[in-house]
Amino acid sequence: MTVARPVRREVTDWDEYTGRFVSVERVEVRARVSGYLDSFAFTDGQVIERGDLLFRIDPRPFRTAIVDAEARLASARSQLTLSEREFERTRNLLTARAASEANVEQRVQALEAARAAVTQAEAALQRAKLDLEFTEVRAPLSGRIGRHLVSPGNLVSGGEGSGATLLATIVTLDPIDFSFDIDQSAALRYQRLAVGGGRPSSRDMRNPVQLALADETGFPHRGEVVFVDNEADSGTGTIRLRARFSNPKDLFLPGSFARIRLVGSAPYQALLVPDAAVATDQSRRIVYVVTEGDRLQMRQVQLGPMHDGMRVIRHGLDGSEEVVTSGLTRVRAGQAVVPQRMPAPTPAAQAEARP
Repeated sequence: MTVARPVRREVTDWDEYTGRFVSVERVEVRARVSGYLDSFAFTDGQVIERGDLLFRIDPRPFRTAIVDAEARLASARSQLTLSEREFERTRNLLTARAASEANVEQRVQALEAARAAVTQAEAALQRAKLDLEFTEVRAPLSGRIGRHLVSPGNLVSGGEGSGATLLATIVTLDPIDFSFDIDQSAALRYQRLAVGGGRPSSRDMRNPVQLALADETGFPHRGEVVFVDNEADSGTGTIRLRARFSNPKDLFLPGSFARIRLVGSAPYQALLVPDAAVATDQSRRIVYVVTEGDRLQMRQVQLGPMHDGMRVIRHGLDGSEEVVTSGLTRVRAGQAVVPQRMPAPTPAAQAEARP
């Protein structure tokens, strides 16, 4: 069997959570005018740019509405011209004392009404032109669009609110956010760390995070916390956080789950042993150390987290012991052994030994 002394080095603990990816921005594409869908101009699932044409609603009724609005505007302007001439004529008659002030006031009122009618007709024409423009539904942002939810030939409802027909959804993928929840005890611990100067608060600084997908070992992806909710969920008592990651290859998909870890402590000096040196005795965690006379002694230990393939020992060792690192299945307390003393494995070597 081999024995080695624990490694003493400075470590920082990381807390691990499970969450899912969410888009930084997500838009539901809806029609702003009602009509029959004429066509759509994209392939389901493709990447689109802001301003790209997505859907086209039959524009013919809206062109007709523009012609009608233009005719109404021309009529209103003609009425305004007539009202202006009648007003001038009545004012000249008043100067010649051939008309009363009441006649002038009537002409003034008719002139103001004609001007208002022109303004109203101009607004109606602008609205009709906007409606025609809205028959072309364009992408409000760049991202990846989902499948089309309405096929050409169907009647779509436009307008504001949930009554408008949902045509498709667009999500942004790069960068992408990762949403996860922490419990109240962790939140209090992080707050106390921030107050004590051990770690900045994620509300004030973008603390680093590391992420691993379901098929990955270790945490190879780097990101940072960008959001901490301003209240705890009343049902679960958890607080929602968001971390942001670059996603140039679309490796992360909105809605998929992953593991993330967040800095959970200030740097501290710790004793580490290979994880294989830790055994279980009923509910206790133990290690075997070599005492005088090369006899084995069982030590109960309190474990901390893993760091680069090695296990932190919080209590039970002082660092001067020789710990059995292999052959634990054949040892027992009080047994005399001939140990093979090896240098303590480094965290880097432990990390390389992992699959």
